[in-house]
Amino acid sequence: MANTKVQAESAPENEPAADRVVCRLRDGLQRACDELAQAGSFSKQAHFAKALSYAQRLLKHPGGLQTLYEMTPALEAAGLFYDSDYDHPDKLQAQLVSGCLNLGELGDVTLECVSLLRMLAVAQGQYQHPHLSAEQADHFLRAVLALNLGRIFGGSDEASRARPLEAEVRRLFGFIIDQVGYDRMLDELIEEIWRLLRQRPINVDHIKAMVTNVAVCMADPEVNLGTAGRGAERLTSALFSPTVASQDDPGLAVYAERLATLDDAGLQEEANGCARAMHDTGLVSSYHAVLLRFQLERGADAVAQTLGLSSTGRDVLLTYQELVHALIGRAVFPETCQAIYGLACLLERGTLYSPAVGPSLWRQLGLQLSDEVRETLTTAYGSGQPPEVHLLAGVLCILGQPLGVGQGDNPTCQAARALSMWAYMQPDYLLQLLAWAARDCEITMHFEGERISSATLPDGLAERLHLDLDPVSVILVPHLDRIYAHMGLLVEERDEDPHYWINPAFHGWWVGLGFAIAVSIETGRLCDFHGFIRSFHASFHPFYNGGKPVIYPQPAGIAATDSHGRFIGWHAITLQRVALDQNGVMRAYFYNPNNDSGQDWGNGVQVATSGTGELQGEASLPFEEFVSRLYLFHFDPLEQGDPAGVPVETCEAIERMALESWARDRV
Repeated sequence: MANTKVQAESAPENEPAADRVVCRLRDGLQRACDELAQAGSFSKQAHFAKALSYAQRLLKHPGGLQTLYEMTPALEAAGLFYDSDYDHPDKLQAQLVSGCLNLGELGDVTLECVSLLRMLAVAQGQYQHPHLSAEQADHFLRAVLALNLGRIFGGSDEASRARPLEAEVRRLFGFIIDQVGYDRMLDELIEEIWRLLRQRPINVDHIKAMVTNVAVCMADPEVNLGTAGRGAERLTSALFSPTVASQDDPGLAVYAERLATLDDAGLQEEANGCARAMHDTGLVSSYHAVLLRFQLERGADAVAQTLGLSSTGRDVLLTYQELVHALIGRAVFPETCQAIYGLACLLERGTLYSPAVGPSLWRQLGLQLSDEVRETLTTAYGSGQPPEVHLLAGVLCILGQPLGVGQGDNPTCQAARALSMWAYMQPDYLLQLLAWAARDCEITMHFEGERISSATLPDGLAERLHLDLDPVSVILVPHLDRIYAHMGLLVEERDEDPHYWINPAFHGWWVGLGFAIAVSIETGRLCDFHGFIRSFHASFHPFYNGGKPVIYPQPAGIAATDSHGRFIGWHAITLQRVALDQNGVMRAYFYNPNNDSGQDWGNGVQVATSGTGELQGEASLPFEEFVSRLYLFHFDPLEQGDPAGVPVETCEAIERMALESWARDRV
């Protein structure tokens, strides 16, 4: 960790007056930090306010940003971020920054600015943070820049001039760009957007906000996008001008009028344009919603063209035409246009051929939501459409994109994994749970003969759910979180790891009853790691398990590490499949609920999300690298191969990778 004490020096008399002011403010801030660090819990607030006041004055001074940038380690060590969301920088969400800067009080804005300077220091390698890698900080900053391009390129208006510290915030963004590199910023921001879109997340609101800001910049003749313009054009056109009739972004009302004047060939061209843009990017334009609702009157062929369906999707559509048309009529509006992509994927997956799914969706169409659920959905998604519309749109998204579910800024990877697994494996069960939760504000599960009701349980891991989730998750995750936590309490006194009993009961009958864990429950140290490695190979590697594929996705646990290989925590994932990639490398393909699967896990372990055979939403690693971060898995003990057949050198190589990262202190 970087030195957390910045030594203040008195300004020489011959320094310019401005520099002497900065030096005095720096000295005052250092004294305030020392007092804050030594203060007891009762007096901490007063010293916090004093330190924050000095930080605010430095923000207002032209030369103060560099000083604050250099002092961020000292500010954090003193406790400036203590007991706030900023105390966990690895969990901060870039899309929330602009809201704080726009609507926050003076102190909140000041703290947000200092937090951004800390991110910059970590990203630039000036501060080695124990819980945040340079790559994580860099990704965060680029997302923030993309979401605040108006402050970088745009002029001020009455609203911005009324915000506290707005001029200082704009100067801060300029300071960040100077450090990051203006010439490469937009190129990398566009690439970051594409990187996220290749993972096909369900929740794309923050990505759409980035693209909107890029579109504003492209419309400004004084902004030179350079080489970034080529990648930006595909993104902005997908949202704002995907077709000939929408090329000038005329507005939804004018577009609807234009559709009424088009002949069959013109409408087919519009349908092809919308479908092509949607499947190319994973983003759906509001114009697409207007077109799809218009096409309902023209029949199934027109709808299929507008959704961009293959022969498989067309067959499903024709078989369930009445249901699909009802879903479009009730769920697809400009405000919920992203549901179109979910519906197209749902049809392509053939999910409606599962006997119970169709009736379950008909029930969902007429479901009466509880007042509590209606209020929650309105809070999360606004009142532009009724809560029932948002929830039904969310159903289409999660059934169409099971691997696009994210946990958001919540410690609920177990619940997100369960939702993904049910949408993938047992969608009718997911719809049953949703009906209970949305109508009755309760779900029930059984564990070892005991009926567990979510309505009678206290909060689980997420005491307050952040609503940066898809609608189905917003409703179900609190119930699932409580039940999962309660199952843990029921088995906490047993000698085995709780997941041994919980995962099969919680996730489904297909979870293997065999169970392996790499660490001792009592000590947390490695325990028969070679046996663990051999068992995983014999269960899932085709060369050692008799060539059997992964039939049912299996819950697993990884030891999450940062880009330096340092242990972060235990994390829930799903092993989806194991297969050779196009280069002949055996890879483990898995689902990660953490919103961004393309991560650097340190020591050369770089997770891929595209380019090596990944399906949309999957992440992958070479098999040995994956095992080096694995600590827990389920398997079928009746279908294992021979663990003894795994070469000793393979076990030793994997163990070496683990010992150089998360297991270095667990021998």
